[in-house]
Amino acid sequence: MSGATQTRRQFGDGPLSRITSRVYILLVVELLLLLTTLPALLPLLLLLGRDPSNLPLAALLLVPVGPAISAALYALRHQRTDLTDLRPATLFWRGYRANMLGVLRVWVPTLLWLTVLAVNLAYRGAVGLSSWWAVPLVLIGVGVTLCAANALVITSLFDFRTRDVLRLAVHFLVRTPGVSVGNALLLAAAAGITAVFSEAVLMLLASIAVLAYLRISEPMIHLIRKEFTS
Repeated sequence: MSGATQTRRQFGDGPLSRITSRVYILLVVELLLLLTTLPALLPLLLLLGRDPSNLPLAALLLVPVGPAISAALYALRHQRTDLTDLRPATLFWRGYRANMLGVLRVWVPTLLWLTVLAVNLAYRGAVGLSSWWAVPLVLIGVGVTLCAANALVITSLFDFRTRDVLRLAVHFLVRTPGVSVGNALLLAAAAGITAVFSEAVLMLLASIAVLAYLRISEPMIHLIRKEFTS
């Protein structure tokens, strides 16, 4: 019995096994991300043009993306790479159910804020804003996005009240500047992929992007676990 256990552990702990399990986990998470977001994103990709008047509807169609990313973060954070204990789908759905309401309390206001900023930026001439207003509007949009990125990770991996999540998100926006810069670069890369290729290519790389997002956030996660949880 002990020999069989040792063999199983060796099989699950080798470099090739870890690579294989990581690929499998990413593939499962990718499929689940597509499953939970495609029903809303397909109309966004196929029916809506890039006219600014479509921004409110686009924001509405992006609502399911927040819980899906949260579930992917949860699954990738808690899944071991041992081939004898792979449960990415179970962890994904567990995170989805557990975090949905908390995530929506962060995600929906973020989409609302960004939509208002984007509409004002697109129609600044019509609403009487000078051209120089573009700079502060963009800066506010970046700040809101980076704060929301921190809040999404915190909500996905910890059990805090929404107001505490927002306080921590703002706090770590300054305290862990490397996380903020990393998230900004990740968003820039996503925007670049979308501009050069298409949203479909970005969707096919979603699980890899979420893994990078999780790795970038590790310093913040470590500090929260150390200082704000028992």
